[in-house]
Amino acid sequence: MGARRKGLTTTTEPRKPLTISISPDAAEHVRKFAAQSGKPNASLRVGVKGGGCSGLTYVLDLVEAPNENDKVIEDHGLKLYVDKKSYVFLAGTILEYSGGLNGKGFVFNNPNAKTTCGCGTSFGV
Repeated sequence: MGARRKGLTTTTEPRKPLTISISPDAAEHVRKFAAQSGKPNASLRVGVKGGGCSGLTYVLDLVEAPNENDKVIEDHGLKLYVDKKSYVFLAGTILEYSGGLNGKGFVFNNPNAKTTCGCGTSFGV
C-alpha cells in the first residue's frame, strides 16, 4: 500500500526493468527486410560501436541466432539480440520506424543519449 508523508500518498510499485523495445511498425519493417534479403526467420541484432560524429554509432543487422552472451528480448513477435556492452548504452531505448517522404528509416529513441548527430545514427552519453 502507500506511505503517507506530509499529506501525500505514494505507492510503491515494482519498477519495470529497463529494456529495449521495438514499435509494431518497426518490427513489421524488419520482417519485410528479412524476407527481401532471403532470411525470413532472421532476428535483429541491435548494438553500439565506437565512431560517428557523436562518439558512438548504432548498429543493426539481420542474424539467424544470438551470440553466446547476448541478451535476448522479444517484442511484437520479433527477437532482438543485444550484446551486454551495447545493452548498457541502449537500455530504455525504443526502436521505431519513420517512413514517408521525410522518413529516416529506423529511429532510436534513446533516453541515454546526451548528444546526437543530425542524421540520428550516432550519439554520445
